[in-house]
Formats: sequence, C-alpha cells, structure tokens
Amino acid sequence: MPVIDPAKVPVKTGSIYPEPYASMMKGRSSLRLGDAGGLTQFGVNLVTLEPGALSSLRHWHLNEDEFVMVTEGECTLVQDSGETVMRPGDCAAFPAGSTDGHHFINRTDRVARFLVVGTKAPREVATYSDVDLRVEIEGGKARFTYRDGSDWTGPR
Repeated sequence: MPVIDPAKVPVKTGSIYPEPYASMMKGRSSLRLGDAGGLTQFGVNLVTLEPGALSSLRHWHLNEDEFVMVTEGECTLVQDSGETVMRPGDCAAFPAGSTDGHHFINRTDRVARFLVVGTKAPREVATYSDVDLRVEIEGGKARFTYRDGSDWTGPR
C-alpha cells in the first residue's frame, strides 16, 4: 500500500474561477492527496484556509457527492439554511443533486484545515448559489456559463 507523504505533494493555489471570483479565493490552498496516490474514482484534498479565506463560492454539485471533515482549527460552514461553526472531527456531507449551496469561511485568526472527499463524475455541473454562474466540467475541461446555459462573459 503506497504511503503518501504530504510534504512531497505540491501545494495547489489559485482557482479556475473567472475574475472577479478567482481573486476572492486568496488564502485558500490544497494538497491533492488522491491524485498523489493515483486515485481515479474519487478525489481527496486537504484544504487550508488562512484567516479570512473562503473555500469556494457557495455551490452545489449535480453529479458528485462531497464529504468534508475538519482536521484543524475552526471554520464556518455556510448553507442556504444558515451557518454552522465546525471544529476538528466535525463532518458534513453534500449528496449529488442537493441544491443547498455550501462553502467554508475561516473567520478566526488561525489556520483551518479540512479534508474533502468527492466523487469524480465523467460530467459534472456545479451551480453557484450567490452569483449567476455555473461550470460544466467534462474531459478535464471547464466551461463557465450563466445559470441559463449561455456563455459566461462577466458578471451581470
């Protein structure tokens, strides 16, 4: 069984989001642990949020399940129904197709980390709850659109 040394896994920063949303992800980074271990059916990422950082835009997945477990610090889960403070050992699950948009915010003065496990669907659509944006991913390529499916050309 291969052992993954997190110290040898490249740190991924930045975002695939178009601007102005990409710059909102400053302070978020991740280790793609599943990729480092050669996994192909699901992803495993260790996400780090610096103080004040967001994990993503609030979103939901059409075809992919997502599971999160906080491993360090404290972060706030924001969903349609409100906010929940999460600490080490706390878990959340987001089934595919559930339209309850979610993301995490680090509102503390310390680093927070959480493990994300999610399926890798051949075709995925993620819809962003607070902005008129969605992404279609197929064959490793992302296409951003408005919610109505038309090509995204900037905030409207």
